Amino acid sequence: MKHAFLDGIMKNNMVLVLAIGLCPALAVTTSAYNGLGMGIAVIFVLVFSNVIVSSLRNIIPANLRIPVFIVIISTFVTIVDYSLKAYLPPLSRQLGVFVPLIVVNCGILGRAEGYSYHHPPHYALMDGIGIGIGFTLILFVMGTIREILGQGIWMKIPGVFEGFHPFGEAFVDSSVLLMILPPGGFLTIALLMGLYKYFKNRGR
Repeated sequence: MKHAFLDGIMKNNMVLVLAIGLCPALAVTTSAYNGLGMGIAVIFVLVFSNVIVSSLRNIIPANLRIPVFIVIISTFVTIVDYSLKAYLPPLSRQLGVFVPLIVVNCGILGRAEGYSYHHPPHYALMDGIGIGIGFTLILFVMGTIREILGQGIWMKIPGVFEGFHPFGEAFVDSSVLLMILPPGGFLTIALLMGLYKYFKNRGR
């Protein structure tokens, strides 16, 4: 059970290792706050859908398992979406359509099909927590990098990194444009993937 949790954080990390779930990773990580919000939403959906799928695995017909998985996942996505709209409307507006699109996140459906359907609920629970934390950490780090380099702020805290121009005053406009647009997201993912591979190979 411990391995299910730890493997989910790094060994089976959706972004760094499996390279899935990249659409929200690119779209919502223009700030650390947005990345953290999306990550927590994914944790909620992963944990509860994993546990429900695992608990019902012996009664779900094999030929209907994918539609059943989608219904279960969409139920918890709807709960998250409506909760954000009710209690955190600014965050809901920032995340936009990417919260409902959690339903078709292949990482979540893949965990239901590839892990939860074949393991007992307590293992599925730890797997969901691990995968969710790993995904959240990457989104938060990506959002932090892009927000600091692109906007000179962090978590919308006044004065933090104010006037920070990593490429010099002359290049402040181009650095903002680069990091808050999709190319900045791709560069950040590439950087994190490269660092992960480097330290993984170094530790062998």
